[in-house]
Amino acid sequence: MNESAWSLEEKIGQLFICGFHSLETDEQILTLVKDYHVGGTVYFRRNIESVPQLAALSSALQRLPRNHADVPLFIAIDQEGGMVARLDHEGMSRIPGNMSLGAADDLSLTEATARLAAKEMLDLGINFNFAPCIDVNNNPANPVIGVRSFGENPLKVAEHGVAAITGYQQQGVIATAKHFPGHGDTAVDSHRGLASVPHDKERLNAVELLPFRHAITAGVDAIMTAHVIFPAFEPDGIPATLSRKVLTDLLRTELGYQGVIVTDCLEMHAISKESGIAEGAVQSIEAGADLVLVSHTLRDQIAAIEAVKTAVKEGRITEERINQSVERVLRLKEQRLGTPTFDSGKEVLADPVQMPLTPEGERVPLLTQIAEKSVTLVKKGLNFPLDAAKPVLVVWPELRHRTEVDEPAVHRYTLADALEKCGVQVELAVIGTYPEDEELEQVLKASLAFDQIAVVTYTAEGALPEGQKQLVQELCRIHDDRVVAVSTRNPYDINEFPEAETYLCLYENRSYALDALAKMITGRLKPTGVLPVGLNSSYPAGYSHPLN
Repeated sequence: MNESAWSLEEKIGQLFICGFHSLETDEQILTLVKDYHVGGTVYFRRNIESVPQLAALSSALQRLPRNHADVPLFIAIDQEGGMVARLDHEGMSRIPGNMSLGAADDLSLTEATARLAAKEMLDLGINFNFAPCIDVNNNPANPVIGVRSFGENPLKVAEHGVAAITGYQQQGVIATAKHFPGHGDTAVDSHRGLASVPHDKERLNAVELLPFRHAITAGVDAIMTAHVIFPAFEPDGIPATLSRKVLTDLLRTELGYQGVIVTDCLEMHAISKESGIAEGAVQSIEAGADLVLVSHTLRDQIAAIEAVKTAVKEGRITEERINQSVERVLRLKEQRLGTPTFDSGKEVLADPVQMPLTPEGERVPLLTQIAEKSVTLVKKGLNFPLDAAKPVLVVWPELRHRTEVDEPAVHRYTLADALEKCGVQVELAVIGTYPEDEELEQVLKASLAFDQIAVVTYTAEGALPEGQKQLVQELCRIHDDRVVAVSTRNPYDINEFPEAETYLCLYENRSYALDALAKMITGRLKPTGVLPVGLNSSYPAGYSHPLN
């Protein structure tokens, strides 16, 4: 970097990735890029309407007037797959999430999924993916990771993480391993509060850090921090994002990481309600972060940038420290981005990747193949598979609220639709994920007319909602072995209704997964997925029901 060609303000701006709220370039992002020299932006669902619109937006962003216009912007996104996927619109592949890939347990499929996602992101002008999540999910009560993890086995998480990193980066998209040093064993969502992982160094090295060591060896472009306290590394109660002991002493010195460190969003309550966003930006750079993420509010974005500028001018942060991060950022941009040449008129094709021939001699699209390999049979009663000649009542929990993480789209495709494609006569009973008593009474009354019932559960934030739990328990009490229970997110739901005779895990409620499930419960295919996490002592990680 030619330091004389960059002002202090321009260098500090390169260290920020900031979001905005429009489908087109607006005053917020124009102000941030033109006046505050930010180095990149991040997309959320609020920025996305369609494939042509998003490609045009990316192109327009790269053309915004700014100093050093030859240096492209980072255009980032959280495209983890599954339930955390901003690209979930017509013409985009609805890629599976990590726990589905962990259940399929095929590294070639994980890498192929990342390649597919990367190709589509590049077509849309997106060059920086905040994925993969390589947290080891060993806490069933974790409200924020769950199915975003490949599983609870640190080595398997590491292997799948490296496969995903390879797929993204070989296509030219920046991959981000997150959330360092590990967010999998927490019971607090850092969007809402400050969590702590109290384990000693030996345990943290064996579990939480193992996937990150593998990612570093694989040459991962970026690592995202966790807003989580790790007393074994930082005894002063400082979250990893703001801790020099974690980001510099541990990640840089001990683990030898030389790539870009990016913070998780500082507007999350674990930082904003504790240290404050502006002070958090200063502390994160002091700690060793290279990129600061402030996703939403212009006032907070400007305050954070100005706070860093003040810290440098007052001698709290040296300009040499700023230069170190700018050099890493510019090196990464040169390596992965080059000169932006996005074609806003280019069509993005859904599911273009074809996998090798299956034993049946057919070419199976990638997403279908993953879905069919991931469905996991945990318990098998006499009612499994269902009799496709008899009608089935499908109880479906409709997601009616926004969680902090996944900003879900309205998924109108249900298990009833998938079963109808298999020729089954179906009646659909829709409830909310937090169902009212009246909804439960209506379902129980409707169930009396059926000999076969498929009840779907959906747990988004750590524990099965009480209404869903009561409904499954009551259906099992009334109908005994005529009930098939299916979890379509966190797989631990069986612990709330152990009386269920048949239980399958799906890990997400996307159409590919539901089509695969319908084939399984009507006997057209046998489930072959394995549990990526242990549910209890009877069903450990790696378990699947031994079908005859």
